Amino acid sequence: MLEEVNTAKQNWFVGAFFSDRDPQDQTARFLAEGVWENGFEDRHLDVVKSMRPGDRIAIKASYVRKHGVPFDTRGHLVSTMAIKATGRVTRNHGDGRRVDVDWNPLEQPREWYFYTGRATIWKVAAGSWMSEALIRFAFDNEQQDISRFRNDAAWSKRFGDEDPSPEEDFQWTPFYEELATALLSYKDRRGELLAALQNLQTRHENLNYLTDKDENGVAMPLDDICPFTLFGSFNRGITHTKRTTLAGDWAKALGLSTPPPTAFDAIPLLNNQNSWFFSYKPDRAPGDIDALWNAFEAALHLASSSEDQTRIRFAEAYDRARSIPGVGGKLSMGLFWIRPWNFLPLDGQSRNYLKTALMLDGNLFQADGSRYLDILDTLVAKFDDPEYPVHSFPELSWTAFLDPSGRTNSSDEADGDPVELAPASPTKPYSVADIVLDGCFVSESELADILARWRSKKNIILQGPPGTGKTWLARRLAYALIGSRDLKSAIRAVQFHPNMSYEDFVRGWRPGSDGQLTLVNGPFLEMVERANAAPEVPHVVLIEEINRGNPVPVFGELLTLIEAGKRSPREALHLAYPRASDETVHVPSNLYIIGTMNLADRSLAIMDLAFRRRFGFISLAPALNDSWLLWMQTKHNVEVAQLVSIRRRFETLNATIRDDATLGPEFMLGHSFVTPPAEERVDSYVSWFRSVVTTEIAPTLKEYWFEDPSSAEAEASKLVEGLN
Repeated sequence: MLEEVNTAKQNWFVGAFFSDRDPQDQTARFLAEGVWENGFEDRHLDVVKSMRPGDRIAIKASYVRKHGVPFDTRGHLVSTMAIKATGRVTRNHGDGRRVDVDWNPLEQPREWYFYTGRATIWKVAAGSWMSEALIRFAFDNEQQDISRFRNDAAWSKRFGDEDPSPEEDFQWTPFYEELATALLSYKDRRGELLAALQNLQTRHENLNYLTDKDENGVAMPLDDICPFTLFGSFNRGITHTKRTTLAGDWAKALGLSTPPPTAFDAIPLLNNQNSWFFSYKPDRAPGDIDALWNAFEAALHLASSSEDQTRIRFAEAYDRARSIPGVGGKLSMGLFWIRPWNFLPLDGQSRNYLKTALMLDGNLFQADGSRYLDILDTLVAKFDDPEYPVHSFPELSWTAFLDPSGRTNSSDEADGDPVELAPASPTKPYSVADIVLDGCFVSESELADILARWRSKKNIILQGPPGTGKTWLARRLAYALIGSRDLKSAIRAVQFHPNMSYEDFVRGWRPGSDGQLTLVNGPFLEMVERANAAPEVPHVVLIEEINRGNPVPVFGELLTLIEAGKRSPREALHLAYPRASDETVHVPSNLYIIGTMNLADRSLAIMDLAFRRRFGFISLAPALNDSWLLWMQTKHNVEVAQLVSIRRRFETLNATIRDDATLGPEFMLGHSFVTPPAEERVDSYVSWFRSVVTTEIAPTLKEYWFEDPSSAEAEASKLVEGLN
């Protein structure tokens, strides 16, 4: 009999500061009284009510460190979380404010690095290797595998063992962070900054634009300055050489000894005609520059602490500064300069990349402080995913800059000098050999045949039973077709569903920010435009579960144009929703489509024959072959005897499914069910497999044999019976 899964206890990491009552650390009181309290009257009430007796809870404090950590920070700030006490919840008072806790105080706080929470209350669920490592660290006293975290995609550019390519190491970021830290001490000493500015203006003609005007338009020296305008003085349209010199002189004036960077990849620049963050004095409201300093200070504090009071303070300061005439979304660029690993720039190229490649929209340029924080939280959570296109804000900004369809060449000139635009950085090649190295159990020759067929047919669909890695392989085939993993903006993933429409996928009317209906391009037309803008670069539309929608009406008239023989401007057609009466569209030859199709899905739409004719179909099968054995041995250090035993059991189950008259081969289970992710650390493969059987395979079998649950349970039990 397969054991039922017990209701899992939850793991909570909580702060110990109150925002609306006492700003002091409450840890000592919590421990003495055996409680934890939510210090807010109107926040987190439902979350606190969900805490249950028996849940594990830890008091945390978050901050950043540069020195005194057990690894080389290379001058970068590292996110740190101290665990000060752990315990178990014994009672929930049900008011959203208070729980009783049996605390276990620690003699000394234990420091945890990199993977830290961004809110006062952080519920950490087991599932990913990072969360499980944190749970074991906090509650089981295990040591953190710092090397594994350092070399994860989210942090490897700063702290990893392998040196990144020169264009991806973002060597400018420590200097910018250090300059911002030093600048904060001048918040109440602005006269010294103005004196330094006047001194620098004698040596840098391109600083003469920082001159105020009186009510008659007569030039006069500035009598105040904000930190973002100071940073903007070397983040605008001037040459790299002048930027380096000016940044270095500002650093010397502020008492820094760190040399300035000579490369400025990924840094969004201000327009030379709009480089100030405040108005001339006659148009400047009292308190505008103070508000910018407050936003600057609040941002630095938020980058060092995730407590709610810092988030509230930041959101309020952000809204006030953003309301200053001429600031708006430009404020986000200033935040990115001062803490590039913590804040998202919302310049035009980054917004375009967020919308078209990362599918984050919602008029980001108009986002208020709370919405901006939500965007940060969403992206930081996604950065931990190894499959996500980017893993940090600098990488996002850099990728947006390299985006072949979103990149713009500025015509700004500064003091007669043309602006130096960084050349497009060379990309790392990616081929079918790399697909195999990544953990594909299909041979290189078979993969090469699939690519050749795709290049010829233009559109293919990977079909197969669940767990055969269709989406995983589709994305890597796209990398191989493009020739690199770096041009990730050339890939757009879309998930079809029963309610998917032509208006969602191609073009349709949508309400705009002014409430008026506007014609908006869907993801397919966006990729058509991107492919047309960069004809030398292959572009890919990846459609997951393509058969769960109704593809013929979703594609509409473009169904004709995706055919390989119709990829020409001569075949252009009018759209159902044209922007002009004479507008026509064709699908360029460098736009490829790859779809995935789960053959075991009982809710499949019937695939139209005309649609099928335009696609090549590639069938994938469970692949527990010799390549799988070798991968499991080398990647997860599993003994051959265990692998052979589990493979035999799994193949026996698949034979039963294949021979069942109500099921068939399309319902067999793929190798993903018995293959841990490459990035996951598996201490015991047998224990991992037992967990998969309980939580994934057994529920699937119960769905297969829903009229005969005893057979499903018996088959699941056979997989683990006597396994050790």
